[in-house]
Amino acid sequence: MPRQEIIRKAKQDKRAGKSASTQAGEFVKDEIDKIRKGKHGARSTKQAIAIGLSEARRAGVDLPPPRKGAKKSTRRSAKYAYEVGQGKRTPKRRPKVSRAVEKVLKKEPRSTASRSALSKQGKSAANRRSAASRSAAARKASRTKGAKVRSAAARKAARTRARRRS
Repeated sequence: MPRQEIIRKAKQDKRAGKSASTQAGEFVKDEIDKIRKGKHGARSTKQAIAIGLSEARRAGVDLPPPRKGAKKSTRRSAKYAYEVGQGKRTPKRRPKVSRAVEKVLKKEPRSTASRSALSKQGKSAANRRSAASRSAAARKASRTKGAKVRSAAARKAARTRARRRS
């Protein structure tokens, strides 16, 4: 179960008019932090992200399950989590399964949450999208940022460009 602090941050994002995936990002970040602290591991960076998204759905973030293209079992699992979060289904408590999952995750590597692993995952995910799609996402993000954060992002971009030139 995610911490109340994470749920509060996600609700704050929702009030600020940010997208469901941005709200879910709080849960994904929390999951990455858990792995980095050594509470458990993950087989891959994708799995760590999936766990975070599932927690977000269960906490009530309006993030519908993936459409065709994802595995059937993934879609079903996401559908159940989404329905629990929307109050359409009561979660079945399965302590035995929960303990088994915890035990397996504890044996998985922690390196999946490293900076390089996350960077690699982000780049490969971005490569699968078209330039127009990435550009549209950036434009949409800039609308909900606010002047202060936008200016900080511009400074960071300028620093990055300067570093690449030298």
